[in-house]
Amino acid sequence: MTRHIIAAEAGKALDALASRLTAAASSLGKAHARSRRLARRDDETRWRRADLVWPLFPKG
Repeated sequence: MTRHIIAAEAGKALDALASRLTAAASSLGKAHARSRRLARRDDETRWRRADLVWPLFPKG
């Protein structure tokens, strides 16, 4: 009986982890795409944009 409760709680934790990892991967992918677009235009401001340099850190 106890094993089922532990497994259910672990399942919820893994779902939450998977959700956070998916969000992080999405942020990284978007930042990479924006950075490549700016690089193609030879726009050096991409190195001064915090959202592109550190895409996983929230503002404020």
